[in-house]
Amino acid sequence: MLGAAYGREPRADRSALSKGRLNPCAEALGTPSVATMFNDLSSPLALLQTRRSGKPRDLIAPGPDDAQLRQILEVALRTPDHGKLAPWRFVIVPQGKRAALADLLETAYRAEKPDAGRLEIEAMHQFAHQAPTLVVALSTPVAGSKIPVWEQELSAGAAIMNLLHATHALGFAGGWLTGWPSFNDDVRDAFGKDGEKIVGFVFIGTSGKPQEERPRPEYDAIVSTWDR
Repeated sequence: MLGAAYGREPRADRSALSKGRLNPCAEALGTPSVATMFNDLSSPLALLQTRRSGKPRDLIAPGPDDAQLRQILEVALRTPDHGKLAPWRFVIVPQGKRAALADLLETAYRAEKPDAGRLEIEAMHQFAHQAPTLVVALSTPVAGSKIPVWEQELSAGAAIMNLLHATHALGFAGGWLTGWPSFNDDVRDAFGKDGEKIVGFVFIGTSGKPQEERPRPEYDAIVSTWDR
């Protein structure tokens, strides 16, 4: 199985929690819908066809151990990168630093929004403490390169997609969030420097609730054939 190829057999209980109510591939083909797993590990193609992010607030232990997280991040590095610039970085936020992250988010939020209410501050703390594993991804474009910054930023997004694929291939669930923390300079400065951007906070763990399919775009509305 694909999970074994990454050095880890997927756990049956984790797979069961990833079951959805409808088979999106079957629906697209016009065939009867049947119950299926999301992030199906039976083959690489099946994993891609059933890929489903986990909601960070629903992710519980276990998360990947240190060796598994290294595997996940090594896969993230194997991403399209015009010019071989590696214009991205990843910062692991360990559990022991989550309280410090929550304090950082609260301080930065209050500085920007002095009249912030209790629920807004609680949301910052909840954001910092969700899921057992957290990786902050940064776009770090190389200034002066002939490769346009836009291409370098696209590569950072592709790296996160690889990170999520590796997460799911190991039998875990991952969710990529941005939101207010990704666009605040004080938060950015805690992880990077001027000219860099937080591309997202990637939360990793085990799905604590059954996942459900989300709306997907219709094929014919997105794909066309060039005929000029």
